[in-house]
Order: sequence, then structure tokens, then C-alpha cells
Amino acid sequence: MTLTATTVFRPLAELPPPALGEREWLLECHCARPVTDLLKAQGWDVVADLDCNVHCSSPDRRVYVGFLPETQEAARGELWHIHVTDNSGTKAWRQTFGPDTPAQAVAGFLAALINFPTRYCTCV
Repeated sequence: MTLTATTVFRPLAELPPPALGEREWLLECHCARPVTDLLKAQGWDVVADLDCNVHCSSPDRRVYVGFLPETQEAARGELWHIHVTDNSGTKAWRQTFGPDTPAQAVAGFLAALINFPTRYCTCV
């Protein structure tokens, strides 16, 4: 018996994206894995504590990322904490994301931060 395909198989990566009006937007992901996978691949330290909170540090120790579901901050709507310090160790800026923000969106934010080649904005 010979089987033949009537249509050409195309892997998922080659399929065209759906039109904006037809796509399904990512709405929820309540785990730390998309972020921790990204950060581990970049050489960051990733540690879970006994309360199931996850703490991540950049190789230069100047960026902290915390997934903190078991804290008072999470009860107030701050599940993700990102802190960036300057060369002297002074907090330069911080960003938080709530439990309604998909982990993939947090990972995208961090990927953009990691991939930016300089501390200066190109418009300065």
C-alpha cells in the first residue's frame, strides 16, 4: 500500500501568522517557567525558596527578577519584581507586573532589556 499526501506539510514555524482580527492573544500563564528558562539560558542564577518564590540574578548582580506569589506584595497585585541597580549599587529603576500579566510578556520585557546593547537611549 502506498500513502500519498494531498497537501504539502509545512512545519508550524513556516505557517503564516493569522490576521490580527483572527488571532488568539495570550491571556494567561501563571507560572515562572517562561521567564526562568530565558534567564537560565542567559547565565543568570535562578533559585526557588521554601515558599515557592523564585529569585533570579543577572551574572553581574545588577538586575534582580523575583516571581513572588507567596508575599504580601503579590496579595496587593505585584507578582513580578524587576530591580535594576547602577554601578554603585543604587537602585536605578524598578518594574512590577501583576498576576494578570502572562509570564511570556514578562519574558519578552526581559529579553528586550537583556538585548539592548547600551545603557544609553539612542535619542540622547
